[in-house]
Amino acid sequence: MSKRVIAFAASSSRRSINKQLVTYASGFLEQAQVEILDLNDFELPLFSVDREDELGQPQAAQAFLQKISASDGIVISFAEHNGTYSAAYKNLYDWMSRIRPKVYQDKPMVLLSTSPGGRSGQSVLELASSQIPQFGGLIKASVSLPSFMDNFDLENGRVRDPEFARRIEAAVARLFAE
Repeated sequence: MSKRVIAFAASSSRRSINKQLVTYASGFLEQAQVEILDLNDFELPLFSVDREDELGQPQAAQAFLQKISASDGIVISFAEHNGTYSAAYKNLYDWMSRIRPKVYQDKPMVLLSTSPGGRSGQSVLELASSQIPQFGGLIKASVSLPSFMDNFDLENGRVRDPEFARRIEAAVARLFAE
């Protein structure tokens, strides 16, 4: 039976370069059944303890946790907003962690990031790499792609630079490696 993988950009932008990157990277999982998720389908009110008291556990947060539960692995590409997570990702993550503190449920994960600039979202990737293990994520590999517009062929949906393409393919191949 093939492995089930969820992949998503930690961004709510409808033109997300991170969604393009995670979609490309997921293409290397030829033996897996990959579902690309969109955070816009799991939109939630801004988390606060008061809202949690009023709303309980919102269906969208429960549904995303169910997607994680049903998967065998996760690929995320992180958008960097002012050196940290996007508000959309952080809010969903906050809601889910109140329902299930080990959000990522001991699933193997590959973490990616990209940005228009040369640092390629490295700050958010470092943050995620340090925090995700505390929330049940088993990080198998991580890669960042700098200067997205220069290094990604939008028309063909692929990384232009062979070395970066190789790094991404190798990272994704580690998702289920022992």
